[in-house]
Amino acid sequence: MMDRTWDATEALTAGRFVDSDHPDVQDFTRSTLAGVSDPHGRIGTLFAAVRDMFRYDPYSVSGHQDDYRASAILAGGPTWCVPKAVLLTACLRAAGIPTVLGFSDVRNHLSSPALLELMGTDRFVFHGWTAVLIDGTWRKGSPAFNTDLCHRFDVPPLEFDGTGDALLHATDGAGNRHMEYVHERGMFLDLPYDDMMTTLTSTYGSAMVRDGVGASHSDSSFHP
Repeated sequence: MMDRTWDATEALTAGRFVDSDHPDVQDFTRSTLAGVSDPHGRIGTLFAAVRDMFRYDPYSVSGHQDDYRASAILAGGPTWCVPKAVLLTACLRAAGIPTVLGFSDVRNHLSSPALLELMGTDRFVFHGWTAVLIDGTWRKGSPAFNTDLCHRFDVPPLEFDGTGDALLHATDGAGNRHMEYVHERGMFLDLPYDDMMTTLTSTYGSAMVRDGVGASHSDSSFHP
């Protein structure tokens, strides 16, 4: 949970979903980090790769457990905030950087009326992010929103190299309210899949969860 102090060994160990020992995750990490040796540079390079190479799609919420393994996400699985955080966590562990998953409930004040109607609430539960242990301190970063999406909605893309936290912006470029963090769910070594799915279905019913990897929706509005 949030007040738990994870040690470096625990936060480097592969998990069921954070399968940092999978050959595809190892290969992706190795190729992405070619020539990058500084720990902060390795964090920043992997963060940017996951942020931008995997287009954020909040309509890809899958009901299948195996879709949330980092190796499956890398192979074309769902790419909403939680799987992107799982993938980044696995890649950072593969790079030798202690990393855990974190979750919050948020309100996104730039969400479209159509999405809010579908959800039946303005609260987005289980927004996913990562936390790295660097220079003796846990630093948090959210790789959810790719750069192109940020530019479309006048929100600066997040940069994260572990020198400070990089969670979603409270306002957009015009000063309008953007993201409001309303509840912290804690930090975890691996994805708490059962708890997440129970919370999603109890909050949204079946509206946001597909039987497999969901198809992209025509609504491209900005939400977590």
